[in-house]
This record gives sequence, structure tokens and C-alpha cells, in this order.
Amino acid sequence: MTKAEIIDSVYEKVGGFSKKESAEIVEGVFDAMKEVLAEGEKIKISGFGNFVVRSKKERMGRNPQTGEPIAITARRVLTFKPSQVLKGVLNPHKQGGPSKVDGQANG
Repeated sequence: MTKAEIIDSVYEKVGGFSKKESAEIVEGVFDAMKEVLAEGEKIKISGFGNFVVRSKKERMGRNPQTGEPIAITARRVLTFKPSQVLKGVLNPHKQGGPSKVDGQANG
């Protein structure tokens, strides 16, 4: 899904806004998220998941073509961990714990 598709979805699902206003809302949300993440803060969206900025230390790696060791510089990376609700939507067949066969719990 692209940003334009998100704007269209907001426009269609939330009445009372023009396309331009919908675009401003989406841009505002993304800008707020960028600011918070740039400060190193975590974003927690209930029922969706967590965005977390992690710091990675400098480490040694290898050039995959030559096999030469190279230094990988320290950097910050963004990770996303989906909520249990989102996982349930993505995997509806895995509802509610261990599966049961003939009244017996597997495991």
C-alpha cells in the first residue's frame, strides 16, 4: 500500500474531509511519527504494534563478493513488533493456544 492509497482510504472511510485535508492528516501523522522516532522514542499503537529505534554497535562483517573483512559502522535501526491482535488477523487459523484433537491437548 502506498501513501496515496492510505490517503484515499482515509478520504473514503472518514467522512467530512476533502482529499487535500485527508492528505494533510496522513502527512501530519507520519511527520509526528518521524519526529518521535528521530528522538529515539518508542511508538506503541494499541492493536497494531510497536515501532522501536535500536542502536547497533560497530562490528566487523565480510564483503560477500570478496570475503574481505570490513567494518560496519554503528547505526540506529527501526524495528517493528506486531501486536497479538495484528498477528491474529494475519494468522486466523492460529486462534487461542494449543490445538485440541478428540478433547486432548497436543504437546
